[in-house]
Amino acid sequence: MTDKESATISLLSSKLESLKGFDLNMIIGVDGFVDEIIHVVDKRQDFNNFMRVGYIEELGNRIVKAAGLSANIEFVVQQTKLGGNGPIYSNALIEYGVRLTYIGAIGLPDIHPVFKPMADRAAAVYPLCEPGHTDALEFTDGKLMLGKYSGLSAIDWERFKEVLGGVDKIAEMIKQCHLFGMENWTMVPNMSGLWEGLINEVFPLLPDKDVKPVAFFDLADPEKRTKADILNAMALIGRFESKFRTILGLNEKELYEIADVFGVREESLKASTEAVYKKLGIYCLVVHPTKKAVCMVDGEYYQADGPFCARPKLTTGAGDNFNAGFCLAQSLGLDPESSLLLGVATSGYYVRNAKSPAFDDLLKFLRDWRSGNI
Repeated sequence: MTDKESATISLLSSKLESLKGFDLNMIIGVDGFVDEIIHVVDKRQDFNNFMRVGYIEELGNRIVKAAGLSANIEFVVQQTKLGGNGPIYSNALIEYGVRLTYIGAIGLPDIHPVFKPMADRAAAVYPLCEPGHTDALEFTDGKLMLGKYSGLSAIDWERFKEVLGGVDKIAEMIKQCHLFGMENWTMVPNMSGLWEGLINEVFPLLPDKDVKPVAFFDLADPEKRTKADILNAMALIGRFESKFRTILGLNEKELYEIADVFGVREESLKASTEAVYKKLGIYCLVVHPTKKAVCMVDGEYYQADGPFCARPKLTTGAGDNFNAGFCLAQSLGLDPESSLLLGVATSGYYVRNAKSPAFDDLLKFLRDWRSGNI
């Protein structure tokens, strides 16, 4: 770590210490999944012991060799937990101490047990439908998310209005919030229609504010959606800028997918981020590769290296934890570089401990990071 990086982390720690006891109100939705964290068996010694498949390419090669033949691939569930971009992101924000309202696919008529801890700590929850299900295959070099989410088609603008009590009630809720986010556009088939409903029916009821609240969006791997759908979604996200400081969060793969849709052909992460940002016309684009994070805010480019973990305990949800840290910092009025550092520290803690940090956990993690003890 350079002297500059150490000084920047020390400054962030001081800022966060001074912001203890903050009072933030956030509204997040709308997906929800039951995640099974899975290891794939390579060789089994006995009933209780096995060697796992370590890398995605190894599993890919095994599947390719089975073409025209057959194969038996064994999954071993390591953990069953709440999943989905919205719930994991919300869970991390609740851990930090925000007042959070969650609207989404967390079980109906009864909240699914994996969401109960989050629901019990939230300020309010509004269940929309049954959750989807994800088999999250974890490897040393990444993860494969095998999703089953047809039930999320029940989420649309009419359902959203019905559950929340109409557009006037929705507007009153949004007027009081510091951050508003409707996550997982890719897996919620009617999300664009939900955004259109908010823009057309709720936005006219919202006041113009000198300091706009944050609106955060996470597409969640749009590769399977058509170019026309993606371009429409990007245009809708841009329209949120009239009432919010709009932030779009992407991982590196998603950045290049969006760049391709826009016809952007750049060779570097920085150039691609800058080019896509110019196309979006929003306050902030933030991108989180594995070892660092970058963002464009008000036309300026920022970068921060992260506390990379070569042997993570859990990677599913790392991006959502990064987004939670980054958006918390933005909601608190921190500068872009501090926001990136809070994001990478939040995800760095999460992958090492398989849980989101509380505020004091984060402060200790920052101290340990600065001193080289992680």
